[in-house]
Amino acid sequence: MAKFTRIEVCLIANKTGLVPLYFNTDAGTVKNVVKACYEGGARIFEFTNRGDFAHEVFNELSKYVVNELPEMILGAGSVEDAATTALYIQLGANFIVSPILNSEMARVCNRKKIAWVPGCGTLTEIAYAEELGAELVKIFPAMQVGGPDFIKSIKGPRPWTNIMPTGGVMPTEENLNDWFQAGAYCVGMGSKLITREIIETSDWAALTSNVNDAIKIIKSIRG
Repeated sequence: MAKFTRIEVCLIANKTGLVPLYFNTDAGTVKNVVKACYEGGARIFEFTNRGDFAHEVFNELSKYVVNELPEMILGAGSVEDAATTALYIQLGANFIVSPILNSEMARVCNRKKIAWVPGCGTLTEIAYAEELGAELVKIFPAMQVGGPDFIKSIKGPRPWTNIMPTGGVMPTEENLNDWFQAGAYCVGMGSKLITREIIETSDWAALTSNVNDAIKIIKSIRG
C-alpha cells in the first residue's frame, strides 16, 4: 500500500524538480542508486519496469526504501497496462508513470488514489489525461515531441497543466534552464544523470554529487 498520497507525490516532484529514473536486474545495484540519489537530495524516484522479473526487483527495493529511506517516494515507470499497474501498486508503488495514455490504468490508480502520470504527445492527449484525473502528465520522448517550445506553447493557453518532460533532459544549467523557463513542473532524468560510467565503477559518491548539483541548479533557476 502506498505511503504517500497522490497530492504529496506531485508536491514533492515539484519541490525538488527532479525525478531520477533507473532500472537494473540486480537489486543491490538499484538500492545503491536510490540511496545515492536520496543522499543527493532527491525525494522521489521512478523505478522503470524493464526486463524480466522487474517486479521482483521492485518488491525488494520497495521494502528497502520503506525501512532505510523513509522520506523517499518510490514509484514505478514504463508501465503500459492495467494489470501491471495493479501489480506495482500491490508491491507498494506510490505512483505509476507510463510512456502512453491508457484510460484503464487511470481507473486502477484512481480506485486507490494513487498518482498516475501518463505519457502524452499532443494537447488532446493532455486534456484527456486531465479529464481522467492526472494531476501531472509526462511528455515523452520530450525532445522529439517538441522540446521546451512544446511546453511553452501548452502552458500559454493552459497554465494549470503540470508537465514533466522525460527523454533528452540533461543535468546542465543550460538544458535545465530551457525546460524550466518553458514552464516544466519537474523533469525526469535517467542515463544523463545516472551514467553508465557511474554504474560500471560503482561511484555512488559521483551520483550523489550529480543529483545534488542538478537540484541546486533547478532551485537557482526558479529563484
